Amino acid sequence: MFDVIGKRRWFYLFSLIFTVPGLFFILLTPISDAGLQFTIDYTGGTTWEIRFQDPAVTPDRVEAVFAQQGLKAVAVQTKSGFIQIKTEQLTDLQGPIASPTPVASQPPSSRSPSASASTSPSSAASASAAPSASPSSAPSASAAAGASPSPSPSPSPSPSPSGSPAASPGASPSVPPATGNTRIPTEGKLGEVAAALQKDLGPIAEQRTLTTIGAVVSSDLITQALVLIVVGSIGILLWITYRFRDVKFGVTALVALLHDVIVVLGVFAILGTFFHVSIDALFVTAMLTVIGFSVHDTIVVFDRIRENKARHVGEPFAAVVNHSILQTFGRSIMTSLTVVLTLLALLLFGGAAISDFVLALLIGIISGTYSSIFVASPLLVDWHLWDDRRHGRLATTRGPRARRTAS
Repeated sequence: MFDVIGKRRWFYLFSLIFTVPGLFFILLTPISDAGLQFTIDYTGGTTWEIRFQDPAVTPDRVEAVFAQQGLKAVAVQTKSGFIQIKTEQLTDLQGPIASPTPVASQPPSSRSPSASASTSPSSAASASAAPSASPSSAPSASAAAGASPSPSPSPSPSPSPSGSPAASPGASPSVPPATGNTRIPTEGKLGEVAAALQKDLGPIAEQRTLTTIGAVVSSDLITQALVLIVVGSIGILLWITYRFRDVKFGVTALVALLHDVIVVLGVFAILGTFFHVSIDALFVTAMLTVIGFSVHDTIVVFDRIRENKARHVGEPFAAVVNHSILQTFGRSIMTSLTVVLTLLALLLFGGAAISDFVLALLIGIISGTYSSIFVASPLLVDWHLWDDRRHGRLATTRGPRARRTAS
């Protein structure tokens, strides 16, 4: 029979090897740029994902352009070829945000030959909203498509299949061309940065996302995340203590949870330091899921310990715990393995949008299975032995040796 409890110090050492480096990087977070990297969900600011026509553009060159504009930015090359840029808030949350605007939402309008191609969107909207012009004024005023009863002799742009007019030949619009269903911002500070990027690095081929979150929203998210984790942990401690009528069960289960949290946070702190992996709002969901899974596995082992303790009265507590671990070992491994296989499939084929979320779940569930068997139960044995020594309940087991020493 494998003696898990007898080798518990090796398992403690194994846990320290995994937790200490991660804890070191976690502690670096508030004092340096290393450690945990947070998305704008928690820090506030603007996240912008763009792709240049020139695939040779690197994140370092993008950061250099932002530095020339007096802004500090962190740019990362994504797997799909986009460059993700995180910087301070560059859009006005009180007014209209210069975010991606669907091209199809722009009202169709036509331009006269004498009209400038750099007409702003607001002026184009007002022109299209004006009353229909008479046939004599059609060459000099813009009107909705089909408003003139007779064709105009001047070259008028024909509408595109989507309903929007085609640009005049030879015109150079001030708004950079958009790919897909977005357009590059041209107003405010972000518009200045976009112009500087295109001047130094070439045209922007596509913009995927543009998101801005204010500091108030991010601080609320941080508070809610901390409250969720603290309240959940306290609830777990109280319930397990009540269920097993022993505070040692509740505290050791909570220590195992802390072990799992440190492992997951430590891995993400290391990945954030070297690979710029960030923690977003879904990370809290992943952590709560890991906590629930770990507690579930720990309770299964603890419940078997309680049953065997009542059946094998008089046996050493360490032997009872070791026997209980071996009885539940196969169930715990098989349950966790099925979840791990599912998460591996999601991690490999689920896409970049949920990859960090799935990675946190994968690490946490593996750590949770390990801590339930090799951390929580051995800690329970050590605490029980310490409590017995403190109250003198081990005197009978050490009596003969003590008498020989005394003589």
